[in-house]
Amino acid sequence: MLPQELIRKKRDGGTLDAAEIQFFVKGLADGSVTEGQVSALAMAIFFKGLTVDERVALTLAMRDSGDVMDWSGIDAPILDKHSTGGVGDNVSLMLAPALAACGAAVPMISGRGLGHTGGTLDKFDSIPGYKTQPDNALFKKVVKEIGCAIIGQTGNLAPADKRFYAIRDVTGTVESIDLITASILSKKLAAGLQGLVLDVKWGSGAFMASLEDARALAESLVLVANGAGLKTTALLTDMNEPLASAAGNAVEVQNAVDFLKGTAIDNRLWDVTVAQGGELLASGGIAATAEAGSDMMREAFESGRAAEKFARMVHALGGPADFMDKAEVYLAKAPVEAPVYAERNGVVTGIDARAVGVAVVALGGGRRAAADVIDPSVGLTSLAGVGNTVDADAPLAIVHARSEADAEEAAIAVRKAYTIGSAADVVQRPSVVERIAP
Repeated sequence: MLPQELIRKKRDGGTLDAAEIQFFVKGLADGSVTEGQVSALAMAIFFKGLTVDERVALTLAMRDSGDVMDWSGIDAPILDKHSTGGVGDNVSLMLAPALAACGAAVPMISGRGLGHTGGTLDKFDSIPGYKTQPDNALFKKVVKEIGCAIIGQTGNLAPADKRFYAIRDVTGTVESIDLITASILSKKLAAGLQGLVLDVKWGSGAFMASLEDARALAESLVLVANGAGLKTTALLTDMNEPLASAAGNAVEVQNAVDFLKGTAIDNRLWDVTVAQGGELLASGGIAATAEAGSDMMREAFESGRAAEKFARMVHALGGPADFMDKAEVYLAKAPVEAPVYAERNGVVTGIDARAVGVAVVALGGGRRAAADVIDPSVGLTSLAGVGNTVDADAPLAIVHARSEADAEEAAIAVRKAYTIGSAADVVQRPSVVERIAP
């Protein structure tokens, strides 16, 4: 086969068969297909699209370009989730230990922050000693003994996707739903999962701004994942305001600790976490239905069993043994903490969640360039939600900053992100908007 002939075929609207796709992906992995040829095929796919069979074949070929993890020594369903990214989205920190408390095994391979969205690994880096990049032996040991481990990508998982994504990133083809689908699912399939729930977000703080675009992505992901043999459902969730009342790294870890201990729980965060867990427990056969699975999740949180699993996981991966009891001692504190008040009293009627995320990045809680070092201590807490009253006693947020100047800059950004009106102007959206099943 010749790469240029496959490019020509797709350019002209043809359908590539599995053997042709495997040939191209092999060239991606070993470098025999040039960067220009990869760019050309990506652009052809961007404009002409892929059939369902092509998407499945591409996903499986990229999965098989490297290692596929083997969990045969664990007598529990292997479950995980994927979020398309948002602001104040620390669901993974509570979801994994709760699932483990319910009898699942959760090898959660997470990522770092992207753009205005926070990254799960960046949050865990704020826990002293925690190893986000353990070797495979420790990863498997923690999953087997405790039931969950939240880490970064290990070993040689889907290397073809890594090269493909890097080229797409600089050729204007990142937004292709076909290629997004194969990229996400090839890594999840390489992780050896048996059940997956997808949290596809829409709104001002999501990469998919419209509900229609989010639904199209969710439907593609569910269709291809199940076509590739991975039992998968998706939830469309609202990201028109931050999910948690905290946005940052150490502050979101503290928010998760408070949630697990039951001392402070954000309602929207509770709803999304419980719903995702219910879907996964049903997919794994632990619960008869998603509703029954949600009941099991609630019990895992309310009994303290999820908190116990989280504490054991943190310690097993190098963190302090007493982290749950003394999180506020171990987590970095910013030198400046200042409330941000609205310019007038009223009720929050809208939030530009992306602008809130960008404010956290500007504080040093995210990356402007790939080489940037994140400050784990900075961020925003006590974020007012839609429908909340704000006045002289109730600020929009509390800024955690490195300097007074940074705090003031963040305060300006936060005020601009909020719309203040009257209670009659409030439109309350459900946290979980829709369920997409095979």
